[in-house]
Order: sequence, then C-alpha cells, then structure tokens
Amino acid sequence: QVKVVESGGGLVQPGGSLRLSCVASGFAFSEYTMSWWRQRPGKERELVASISNRGLSTHYGDSVKGRFTISRDNGQNTLFLQMNNLNRDDTAVYYCRAVVQAEYWGQGTQVTVSS
Repeated sequence: QVKVVESGGGLVQPGGSLRLSCVASGFAFSEYTMSWWRQRPGKERELVASISNRGLSTHYGDSVKGRFTISRDNGQNTLFLQMNNLNRDDTAVYYCRAVVQAEYWGQGTQVTVSS
C-alpha cells in the first residue's frame, strides 16, 4: 500500500526557515519522481517543486525559486523541502505527492508564516 507522510510544518516568523520531510512506503521510492505541492488559503493547490528519481533533475515554481530546495534520500525513502527566507505568502498546507500508477497524497503539514 502506497503511503506518504509529511512532517515538519509549524509557525515561523517572516525570514525564517523550515525543513519539511515526507516519508514514503509501499513502493520503490528510488524509481519515481516526487514532488511537493501547497494549497494557500482560498487558492488552488500548486506545484512547489519536483525532483527526479535519482535527484539529478529538479524543478521549482516561480514563487519559490532561490528560496526553497527539494532533495531526497533514497536510502531512507524520504523527500525533503528546505524552505528559507519564508514570507507570509508561503503560508499554506504543504503536501507530498507520489505518482505510482495513481496519485498518492499525504495528509499535509501546515506552514504558517507570521510575526
């Protein structure tokens, strides 16, 4: 059974940093592209970043380029999102997504950027 579980969200001040994690199970993690998405209040879910199966290729949404870094540890079946220089517009629920014949989403982790 495919499962992805996010963690690491919380409350952070503007300019601060957070590191999100997503632990995957039930599939061959190292063979699949993984991605982070977010849903800001009142908006549709949007792609934040994606990473190829071996981590050699990454893609970022325009609003996070230069501030966020996606990475993965295939030995630990874990996906990461390092978020730096956070601002209020980054407040959202962040989701990990795996596409293994079908889409699989975690429950999300809340990130709130506020002073």
